[in-house]
Amino acid sequence: MPCEDLHAALADHAAHRAHPVAPPHPCACPVRVLADRPDGTVVRHGHLVVKAHAPDAGPALHARLTAAASPGLAGIVLRPLAGAPVEASGRLLTCWPYGTPVDPAAPGAAPWEETATLLARLHQAPPSVLGQAPPPARGPEKAERALARLRNSPLRGAAREAVLAAGAAVPVPPDRTGPAVCHGDLHLGQLVRDPEPGGGWVLIDVDDMGLGDPSWDLARPAAWFACGLMAPEDWVRFLSAYREAGGTAAGPPGEEWRQLDGPARALTAQIAAQALVKAEQAARPLDEDESAFVDACARMAPLPHGPALDAAT
Repeated sequence: MPCEDLHAALADHAAHRAHPVAPPHPCACPVRVLADRPDGTVVRHGHLVVKAHAPDAGPALHARLTAAASPGLAGIVLRPLAGAPVEASGRLLTCWPYGTPVDPAAPGAAPWEETATLLARLHQAPPSVLGQAPPPARGPEKAERALARLRNSPLRGAAREAVLAAGAAVPVPPDRTGPAVCHGDLHLGQLVRDPEPGGGWVLIDVDDMGLGDPSWDLARPAAWFACGLMAPEDWVRFLSAYREAGGTAAGPPGEEWRQLDGPARALTAQIAAQALVKAEQAARPLDEDESAFVDACARMAPLPHGPALDAAT
């Protein structure tokens, strides 16, 4: 489906859901494309957003949507608006209330404690919220896909080889299910303020949610810290809040890398692979943060499996 047609379908559906009786002419609601990627396109219309999910979302998406709407995840995951998904040219469309996202221009105000608490609560949720045939969390799968895209890209050179070597050195768990309900793609862009009165931060984007190893949900913050892109005090705040809320994926204080080392290395290689492919496609150099992940791969690729990425160098 051409990009313009998909945007139009999303905009039309959003306008209908926002104004089911008689839409005003002209409509004064803010309308904007919030995200436009192969795995998901999101359009905002006033107080709601419509998302076109990946073409391969499949039946697992219905289990994830049911979980997001369940009382078991209330206050943890943003609840979708009522109504079954509709289809537009092979893409499932879902509707959600619009929540204010984390401000990327204010890194010092990042809600690390709130993020950690939400993760701990999610990891303690009953697996039954995902139904009788729970889908697996897609963290390991996303790491593998990113490396496969780099491997199949026309890009060549030392950076590519270092990232592929670093990714190949990470043991990927053979069993893709696990004991906990996991988000599957945790980063600060996956939080919004619940628009309900008095609502706090909640997680969004359930496309990768499922049963899995909860340490993968901590892997991105761990990778950011290990690559020097997350302040040590923020990392301590994050881990402390996670443990205080009952989270167990980090282990006891001082032993977090026993559980987080492998997933953090995998996320480092994933982010570096994505950065190289995006930069090559846009014919631009890596930015500072992207370079930090590629450089970390170059340092960790020849190392034996050990403590903490840059912390081990």
